[in-house]
Amino acid sequence: MQAGRLCHEIPTMAAMLHGFAKDLAQHGPNSQAAPPTLSEAYAYCGRLARTHYENFSVASLLLPRRLLRPFHAVYAYCRWADDLGDETGGGQKALDLLQWWREQLLECYNGTPRHPVMVALRDTVRQFHIPPEPFLDLLLAFEQDQRVKRYDTYEQLLGYCRNSANPVGRLVLYLCESHDALNRGYSDKICTGLQLANFWQDVARDLDIGRVYLPAEDRRRFGYSDANLEARQFTPAFEQLLRFEVERARQLFEDGRPLIAQMPHDVQPDIELFLGGGLAILRKIEQQGYNVWQARPALSKWDKLALIGRTLIGKWKASLL
Repeated sequence: MQAGRLCHEIPTMAAMLHGFAKDLAQHGPNSQAAPPTLSEAYAYCGRLARTHYENFSVASLLLPRRLLRPFHAVYAYCRWADDLGDETGGGQKALDLLQWWREQLLECYNGTPRHPVMVALRDTVRQFHIPPEPFLDLLLAFEQDQRVKRYDTYEQLLGYCRNSANPVGRLVLYLCESHDALNRGYSDKICTGLQLANFWQDVARDLDIGRVYLPAEDRRRFGYSDANLEARQFTPAFEQLLRFEVERARQLFEDGRPLIAQMPHDVQPDIELFLGGGLAILRKIEQQGYNVWQARPALSKWDKLALIGRTLIGKWKASLL
């Protein structure tokens, strides 16, 4: 997953591919299935969220119950778009399927949807008055993944994040009925930080599939050549390069931190948890000396429990003030 990749966990790659192939056959462009009821559609989205998204399964422990089904619907839309882009062979086939998904979204807004995700999503967008733009922007990023594999400048990478990550935060703002210009700016910082943290966590994984998100201008600045990159060499130059990128991501999180206080009290712990998770990934990278070639830095189950515990303690202390 690249666009909108905010840390998802999959039991096995084979199981995921089999599961999505089955979903695509049942609900894809050639589907003859009857439209589900609203209850069936939300149940489908809930199953998708619970079986794929590790951050959602953690954050949903703190999420107000009234928001669970809407979050499931939004996540399911993103999950399908992600899989259409990354799990169907790529290239023109993926682009064609993403165009089909765009048409399904427009049907959700302007017609009578048949896909279970779109049936649930129509109910959600009407309830929370969500415009189509964030959903459409995400598709632009998934399409960009098919065409652009490397980035020359940091500004180009930020441009990608504006479509791949920031729309996710804006959708959350709509669901929390907190969407305004100020909150949007804070949210964009956090979401871009999360996207960058994932990139620096997954330098090796991304190179496996031919993608490089470390900007070429930064690699040149620190003297880390294309040959070094292709050989996956951990050098002093690479350590300095990744330290620089980690600090930029950390600053984005700090710039976005005021969003927590701007949100409704019952969703503040979830925002804090996502921000804390991103910072924890950066600390993991630091703890292994920035050598992400040797091992992928990841949060353990205990790390996640500790994050939840700190968030709950902070919430309890705030309630005493």
